[in-house]
Amino acid sequence: MEIMVCTHLYFQALQVLLFVVVFTFYMVALLGNYLIVIVTVTDWALCTPMYFFLRNLSFLEIGYTSVVIPKMLLNLLSETQTISFAGCGTQMYFFILFGITECCLFSVMAYDRYVAICRPLKYTLVMSQRVCAQMAAGSWTIGTLVAFCQTASIFTLPFCGSNTISHFFCDILPVLRLATTDTRKNEAAVAIVTVVFIFIPFLLILLSYILILSAILRMPSAAGQRKAFSTCSSQLIVVSLFYGTVTFIYVRPKSVYSLGSDSVVTPALNPLIYTLRNQEVKSALRKALRRNCFLEKNN
Repeated sequence: MEIMVCTHLYFQALQVLLFVVVFTFYMVALLGNYLIVIVTVTDWALCTPMYFFLRNLSFLEIGYTSVVIPKMLLNLLSETQTISFAGCGTQMYFFILFGITECCLFSVMAYDRYVAICRPLKYTLVMSQRVCAQMAAGSWTIGTLVAFCQTASIFTLPFCGSNTISHFFCDILPVLRLATTDTRKNEAAVAIVTVVFIFIPFLLILLSYILILSAILRMPSAAGQRKAFSTCSSQLIVVSLFYGTVTFIYVRPKSVYSLGSDSVVTPALNPLIYTLRNQEVKSALRKALRRNCFLEKNN
């Protein structure tokens, strides 16, 4: 069985233009996130819980974009936009895995900033290396289990009717509409997952930043306030972009879908936000560039 993917692009020139735009953002997302991973691994000054979680986030962004965008780019250059039934299930599984894990990781990162700013004397004890590893592993485990349960429950349904979805990848609701049986239980399960693993983490993030803001405003010096706010402002911007996009894409009439900006623009912007607004990352990048230039001169 093959599923036809309708991109709704009727003119070849528009397809080429969209291909160039999406490919450019995809390359920026890959290079930016790979750069963050390399810098945070090689620079000892960045071996802290915040950058450990940032490294995990970059891995997620790489996976999140790579699950959807390469196939989309291939479809833009092909006359027939199809994906195999197994390929569709695999794409959905990893898309859910990376998406849910990212939501959980954002809440963990917000908690890390809360402890750093509101409980600084206990920070090294609370956010030990072991605890950070457990939190990251917990986020990945939750994402894996949710993705498996959701994908298995959907792809065990009968699909005997239309094989065309009005979307650029195998998202949950468009695929559910292809099933030739009652899918109300599946839709209810999707709603529960959305509330528990997307919006509850968002509420925890919101609570963390309310407490952080309250602690910052109580600081006696303006310099201390600026320094404290600068350590979490980048994450706050990234979280706002992520949840703003999720809300725009999914909290809308069911017939409306995007053409891929949610899967490529935000992951491309995240590395820029973290590097341009973070002095430690910029310093590490400069040191890495100087080190490479020194090695090239010696060679």
